[in-house]
Amino acid sequence: MRVKVISRSTEEFTRDRSQDLQKVFRNYDPGLRSQEKAVEYTRALNAAKLEKIFAKPFIGAMDGHIDAVSCMAKNPNHLKAIFSGSMDGDIRLWDIAARKTVCQFPGHQGAVRSLTTSTDGDLLVSCGVDCTVRLWKVPMLKMVDTSDRTGDTSQPSAVYTWKHAFWGADHQWDGNLFATVGAQVDIWDPNRSEPINSFEWGKDTVLSVRFDPGDCNVLITSASDRSLTLYDLRMSSPARKLIMKTRCNSVCWNPREPMNFTAANEDTNCYSFDARRLDEAKIVHKGHVSAVMDIDYSPTGREFVTGSYDRTVRIFNYLGDHSREIYHTKRMQRVFCVKYTYDGTYLVSGSDDTNLRLWKSKASEQLGVLLPRERKKQEYLDAVKERYKHLPEVKRIVRHRHLPKPIYKAANLRRTMIEAENRKEERRRKHSAPRSMPVQPFRKRRIIKEVE
Repeated sequence: MRVKVISRSTEEFTRDRSQDLQKVFRNYDPGLRSQEKAVEYTRALNAAKLEKIFAKPFIGAMDGHIDAVSCMAKNPNHLKAIFSGSMDGDIRLWDIAARKTVCQFPGHQGAVRSLTTSTDGDLLVSCGVDCTVRLWKVPMLKMVDTSDRTGDTSQPSAVYTWKHAFWGADHQWDGNLFATVGAQVDIWDPNRSEPINSFEWGKDTVLSVRFDPGDCNVLITSASDRSLTLYDLRMSSPARKLIMKTRCNSVCWNPREPMNFTAANEDTNCYSFDARRLDEAKIVHKGHVSAVMDIDYSPTGREFVTGSYDRTVRIFNYLGDHSREIYHTKRMQRVFCVKYTYDGTYLVSGSDDTNLRLWKSKASEQLGVLLPRERKKQEYLDAVKERYKHLPEVKRIVRHRHLPKPIYKAANLRRTMIEAENRKEERRRKHSAPRSMPVQPFRKRRIIKEVE
């Protein structure tokens, strides 16, 4: 008779110190755990339910403006600092951690339409409908209590008056130049009082401008003639122009894929394009029930946030056609501007009710320092939810969102209108000559033409 004896060294299961965790031996043979999938499914279901229970994305509101917040800008030097401009010409620097005003920048006589900061974070550029571009020296935001600095004001280091009102501005990601838009596109050097270059294509007002993060000489603009235009500073004229059926209010480049950008459109959708191929949208992001006013990408480039006229803030996956999260409050009105913080953990939204609101980018994320065991457990639960997300019960819980009644009704009405339009088009195609009405994909349906 042959006898097998299990032999183990005492070093394998003996702790070095009494504070260490007990060493556990695990046999990963699937035959020994016949209920493993059922147990994991139950954990995924419970994790999805707990995520809904602890989903409290709203952190707080920052009030101080006396008119609608029209624009915002981040400070590259400080993670917790953000600038905001309002319709009454007031510009403020906020400490997000304390949710208080650190400094004010008075001077504009009309609405501030855009703010942008230099690459080193030492210069703030503001422009508005009073036909002026103002350059401000950014004060140092120290890691101290800012309660005693609420009333501080700053004076502009330079004021440039020009011939027309300004609607947008943006600074190069790596360079000293910045661009302003209005009746035309102007390129400025901070050391000169007049533009060093100007571009014009058509007579309509240009609404927004963004420099490409990968190439500091390339920028894109959206205009009131429903166009998206690409410019190259090394050329004497604009490069390409895309005309859509409805106007784009804002545009933003993907920081991790600098050839791709997403435009926020008046028709309630966002359209992601590849700058090398503008005849077709890569993805159409749906969900809003009113015009999308602003858009901003997270630093990872995997998500972007949008603010809409329908009084909601939505977070989209950069490859997803529907929103991942919907944020709203009873008091929040039309959202005019949204920004991600530089660490991608928080969102800031500015709305018509004069407030800035601070949100978590992940609604159920626990704030503060996590222990290693807590972090590992959360990663495990996220992995389990990802594994069983296709099953009906988990999918229903993860996707469900409570919406305000007006938005819920508007979404149902819009769905009914789209279905009726599709039925009408299908009937027309059936009663037309063969191949006289080809099926056009939705990604091309809102594009009129591309001009070079």
